[in-house]
Amino acid sequence: MELAVVYTRANLGIDAPLVTIEVHLSNGLPGFHLVGLPETTVKESRDRVRSAMINAGFEFPNKRITVNMAPADLPKGGGRFDLAIAVGIICATEGIGAGCLEEYEFVGELALSGDLRSVQGALPMAFAAAKSMRKLILPEVNAQEAALVSTAHVLSAKSLWDVYLHLIDKQFLPQAEFEQGLSEHNTYGDLSDIIEQIHAKQALEICAAGGHNLLLFGPAGTGKSMLANRLLSILPELPEQDALTVASVRSIVGEKINPANWRQRPFRQPHHSSSAAALVGGGSYPMPGEITLAHKGVLFLDELPEFGRHVLDVLREPLETGEINLSRAKHKATYPADFQLVAAMNPSPTGDIDDMRCNNDQILRYLNKLSGPLLDRIDLQVHVPRVDISRAFSQKVQAQSASNPPPEKPDYISNDGENYNKQGDSKRASEQPQQSRNNAESSETVKSRVSQAQQRQFARQAKLNAALSNKELDKVAGLSQANQTFITDAIDKLGLSMRAFHRTLKVARTIADLQQSETVEKRHIAQAMSYRSFDQLLKQLTGA
Repeated sequence: MELAVVYTRANLGIDAPLVTIEVHLSNGLPGFHLVGLPETTVKESRDRVRSAMINAGFEFPNKRITVNMAPADLPKGGGRFDLAIAVGIICATEGIGAGCLEEYEFVGELALSGDLRSVQGALPMAFAAAKSMRKLILPEVNAQEAALVSTAHVLSAKSLWDVYLHLIDKQFLPQAEFEQGLSEHNTYGDLSDIIEQIHAKQALEICAAGGHNLLLFGPAGTGKSMLANRLLSILPELPEQDALTVASVRSIVGEKINPANWRQRPFRQPHHSSSAAALVGGGSYPMPGEITLAHKGVLFLDELPEFGRHVLDVLREPLETGEINLSRAKHKATYPADFQLVAAMNPSPTGDIDDMRCNNDQILRYLNKLSGPLLDRIDLQVHVPRVDISRAFSQKVQAQSASNPPPEKPDYISNDGENYNKQGDSKRASEQPQQSRNNAESSETVKSRVSQAQQRQFARQAKLNAALSNKELDKVAGLSQANQTFITDAIDKLGLSMRAFHRTLKVARTIADLQQSETVEKRHIAQAMSYRSFDQLLKQLTGA
């Protein structure tokens, strides 16, 4: 009677629980039995393992084989257990000592030839193996990815035969090392590509500095999508721990991790025909959705009202908690979902609020596709007006012909806080600052200011302003009596909720940080209130 015990890993959300493979060979009618709640893909491993062992040069035992996968109440799916089962059978047949297997964990799918194929979720397995102080043997294609975990001892194998040679000390497997590539050129464009839109650019900088959610609205073709796509170019790279979490999520869904930009923040842009399950995740075995794939990055929803209302409302809970809990009949999973929501939309069904084809009732029906609770969770609402093309290109020509001085830090006091009105497009465009140096500011220049503002926040409260609780906000953004009256009067005039009050105050705190101000002053609050343009539009349309 022979028995072998082999360790491997399953996937459960972004965790990788330990699975113990117990292989027992006994006399009797030959057979191959898998127990321990294996799913169909695992049951199919019987045929893969048998063919792989024979083609790799091993003799498949003509005995009764029982493979137990413990714990029995943990669902197990995929081909990741093939290697561990094959190693268990080989060790039980040849009597390789238990002490040899104790220090390893085996993960990999077997081809019929005996070669190893890639699996999903290598990074969570590497984290778990490192905590267990075991060496992790993985297919060569997954090994470098798993080597991102600096504390993990990852061995790279091409085939079942290579693993066997390593176990009998004939030919050792190489230890995988992560090769950091050169950072790739920014593929998200530069802020200097956008003509004018100074107010919107300032809002984008505030959004990046404080981790705030942003809504851009205005006529078609004014640069809303361009602005959103350039948010990533002014955000600092992820800290290593956050980058590893993001990489783990990508590993679970089988996305390849690029060594050149693995610390770049994710940018997800789902189409407006996406379902609720596509955004939050789902399936009989809950898999991550777009909000989890955007963890620590940006989720950009273009043409916001074209999404189904019930689809948008599923975002409300993760926007508050930073995670999503998915429950199904047999499986439950919790995924991280700490993302920045950036949305863009036209203010009417025809694309322009001045279009004579739309009246106020039609516009309100269109805008009412967005629920109040969702709008409450958006910190900055920025109107992106049309640009005077002839004036803009005239300034561009002058800027190119002149030798411009280095860009200066812009004044964050906005004069764009007046109520939205149908004749406001041309007025707003003409009132934008005439400082052409701001138009020429590169993303790198803005990124340095964003980094400095974030450093101030982490030094003061160990988190970005958008993540502050109400109690923490009172400590870091305490207001004088006069400023308290000023902001509450403005909130009451717009008919906003207490949540909107706190979010506006967080924006004011971020503006103060960008100006290196220790206290939140009236001018910071006034500018923060100027970024509630959508609320002003709704109030004017309803005549409230």
